[in-house]
Amino acid sequence: MKIVVLGGVAAGTKIAAKLMREDRSNEVVILNKGENISYAGCGLPYYVGHVIGEKEELIVNTPAKYEGLTGAKVLVRTEATKVDRANKLVTAVDLATGEEKTYGYDKLVIATGASPVNPPIPGMDLENVFFMRTPEDAITLRDLIAQGGIARAVVVGAGYIGLEVAENLKANGVKAFVLDMAKHVLPGFDPECAEYIEGKLSEAGIPVVTGVTVTGIEGKDGKVAKVLTSKKAYKADLVVMSAGIRPNTAFLADTGIEMFKGTILTNEFGQTNDPNIYAAGDCAMVRNAITGKPAWSPMGSTANIAGRIIAQNMMGKEIGYRGVLGTAVCHLPGLDVGRTGLTEAQAKEEGFDPESVIALVDAKAHYMPGAGTLAVKMIADKQTRRLLGVQVMGTGAVDKVVDVAVVGIMMKATLEDLEGLDFAYAPPFSTAIHPFAHVLNVLKNKMAGNLESMTPAEYAAGEAEGYRILDASLKPTIEGAPYIDLPSVTGPIDGVDKDEKVLLVCNKGKRAYLVQNRLKAFGYTNTKVLEGGNLFTDVTVD
Repeated sequence: MKIVVLGGVAAGTKIAAKLMREDRSNEVVILNKGENISYAGCGLPYYVGHVIGEKEELIVNTPAKYEGLTGAKVLVRTEATKVDRANKLVTAVDLATGEEKTYGYDKLVIATGASPVNPPIPGMDLENVFFMRTPEDAITLRDLIAQGGIARAVVVGAGYIGLEVAENLKANGVKAFVLDMAKHVLPGFDPECAEYIEGKLSEAGIPVVTGVTVTGIEGKDGKVAKVLTSKKAYKADLVVMSAGIRPNTAFLADTGIEMFKGTILTNEFGQTNDPNIYAAGDCAMVRNAITGKPAWSPMGSTANIAGRIIAQNMMGKEIGYRGVLGTAVCHLPGLDVGRTGLTEAQAKEEGFDPESVIALVDAKAHYMPGAGTLAVKMIADKQTRRLLGVQVMGTGAVDKVVDVAVVGIMMKATLEDLEGLDFAYAPPFSTAIHPFAHVLNVLKNKMAGNLESMTPAEYAAGEAEGYRILDASLKPTIEGAPYIDLPSVTGPIDGVDKDEKVLLVCNKGKRAYLVQNRLKAFGYTNTKVLEGGNLFTDVTVD
């Protein structure tokens, strides 16, 4: 079978390699616009920060090495410009010579990826304006910093790549400001979790300004000098644009291939509306595993999973891609973050009746060196008790908690299905009750009414108005709040009426829950625990 693959990197190279493994008689040719067909796109920020030492490490495979390993033919610097579905022909231009050629196919794969958004603002042509999409971007940026004279940078975009770039600029001694037009950093986190992340970034010396629009870049002697925004101007020696990506699909405009906002629509088998044309990677839509709706997931993981499935389907199998959950994980200074599934807001939009809890738990045995804390938000449906989503922030194996949740959500597991699982335990790795299991127990307690709590979002919305705050920490930590020592709570508390509205606050939430449990036994009827305690929410008493 003659197969043409448009694009390399993750999806294209995965599909071509698997096609050759499935049947060595296949004639597979990759047409790739760039010079590199397989590189570590997600590793680019870490080359800037010298975590990845040598630029050669960014290149996973050269065209020659890839051809030798797989048997697929690779043509670089070759840009597809037209697809003739009726005659099964692709027209492409050799970018080195300008020569135009046609390539016939039995099956076609579109894996042309996406390009950075290049906003139409003044100053984008100035020297020291960077994107972060190719190895050349990262190499040029690191070389510039090494020359000296770069003290301040502005990163436009507070998504995963933007924040990773900011972290690695800081590691290079460059003060980085992050700007984003969205209300909060990182898509896929509920507002209170995003605000927690923003606070930690600020503490780590990376200020983030959200809700701001970049209106232009001013220069001096042809180089970046200042970034203009809807709020104020920021001095800068360089700018990194990380304000999103757009699918590379303009050349398909007149083909009749179905698209949504420039992204190719595919079915569960990776096919477009033309059964002989498949699409994968950053240019293609997949499905959300919970809702079944089309979802854009421009992730290397998605590209590889979908690519492997598509290659097998092209060879006659019928394997459906189960879909994505928006799973993501990110390393930030002093804080790792991860998420999967639906946010609480998304769950409501999709017709679920979500219940959530935020709990701060130990990442591993507290007495072990380097033991950290994880702040976890867990979301489930009240009616079916099905797990819907998890958001994790902290110092520790956040990916482990996220991955457990991924399995549960993909299996449509209820909280009861996930209760009492035999997780791995040893003090260097985990706590005796696994962090995931700990939070699950807290959520079950809340849904059963054993824990009556106030969420950080509710506290921020002013719902603590009228409540008397009692400090239930191990030692007094809230100035102006009466202190309640857990062991001393052996009966009613002097000066606190049993029907009084009381908000119990400790560092993480656990000790306040234990105090609430005792107070209920002594007839108190109107107590609440602040989820996550004052380590998650800054609590003050007037």
